[in-house]
Amino acid sequence: MRNTAKITTAVLAAGALTLGLGACGSGDSGSGSGSDGPLVVAASPAPHAEILTFVKDNLAKKEGLDLEVKEFTDYVTPNTATQDGSVGANYFQNKPYLDDFNKKNGTDIVPVVTVHLEPLGLYSNKVDKVEDLKSGATIAVPNDTVNEARALKLLSDNGLITLKEGVGNSATPADITKNPKNLKFKELEAAQTPRSLDDVDASVVNGNYALESDLKPSEDALVLESAKNNPYGNFLAVKRGNEDDPRVKKLAKLLTSPEVKKFIEDKYAGSVLASF
Repeated sequence: MRNTAKITTAVLAAGALTLGLGACGSGDSGSGSGSDGPLVVAASPAPHAEILTFVKDNLAKKEGLDLEVKEFTDYVTPNTATQDGSVGANYFQNKPYLDDFNKKNGTDIVPVVTVHLEPLGLYSNKVDKVEDLKSGATIAVPNDTVNEARALKLLSDNGLITLKEGVGNSATPADITKNPKNLKFKELEAAQTPRSLDDVDASVVNGNYALESDLKPSEDALVLESAKNNPYGNFLAVKRGNEDDPRVKKLAKLLTSPEVKKFIEDKYAGSVLASF
């Protein structure tokens, strides 16, 4: 199932890349290497594009920043588009995910500034408490390496399973050493996890996909990832060498401004946490 899901994801991502790059165009406006045109930033719709749109509408003009936001719904195209210069930057991912992506794809993308954390959560349409999950229950988890490991760690931290020591960001269901409820796992592309809620007993959903599905992590999650010492903060990223682009520096400053922090606190009420 894992291999099949990944092949499907790759096919979908290839289609998304064609559409995404067509939308961005082939001009220099998105390139991080030039500083004359607008800075085009690839982002997940929520909360990333929402935060960028707030910056664009309220803060960018004062800093002399021409900002363009391009939304993508997968976790592959924003990086490939940043690597080939179709966009100048992206904002959607965390460091463990980026490290894994760079290693597997030969890309050279680097973080610029960390902006926020979206706590990963376990959600269910069938039970109201994690203790009510029955023996043999099926739980959907993201199928990419880092987010699957992160999902399993969330379940481990809440006593549902025990993981082999030291597996870190490469954990899979094969690394479960104790499974007292005999839980079963359905590996899905991350964007599909909230859509699976009617088909499984519970689903581990990334924060951005939870928000896009009208879930409120701070209220709806059975269990929620802790923000303390959490390595999964989301950041603005560029292709290596473009960190000093004046447009990127302006955006980094604005994304970590008091105004953005207040916007995050007011709009997301604890479902998204500022990391600065």
